[in-house]
Amino acid sequence: MELLVASAVGLMTAVGVYLILQQRTFPIIVGLTLLSYAVNVFLFSTGRLVVNQPPIISDADAYTDPLPQALVLTAIVISFGMTALIVVLALRSFLETKNDTADVPGEHLAPEVEADK
Repeated sequence: MELLVASAVGLMTAVGVYLILQQRTFPIIVGLTLLSYAVNVFLFSTGRLVVNQPPIISDADAYTDPLPQALVLTAIVISFGMTALIVVLALRSFLETKNDTADVPGEHLAPEVEADK
């Protein structure tokens, strides 16, 4: 079970990083969403993967740690707000520039060499 969850986290992280490196804004937003999913699954898996156990210490022999569940709920709210903000910023950028690329217009990665005058 741990190998499956670790593979899922690794795959979502790899795809998320790949999408963030794209030039268009929509793949960047999807990549950030996938990264937040990967973090949520990772946080949830830190509380030991057990099934049908109570989340609070009681008279039972085994229990599930409730802290990762609380962290995942907090991370879901934060990632929802972050995704909403990024979508609004991307939409505003598209409406003003009529272009959905993530680069800054007019700036280049390498300075241009001016010809001798």
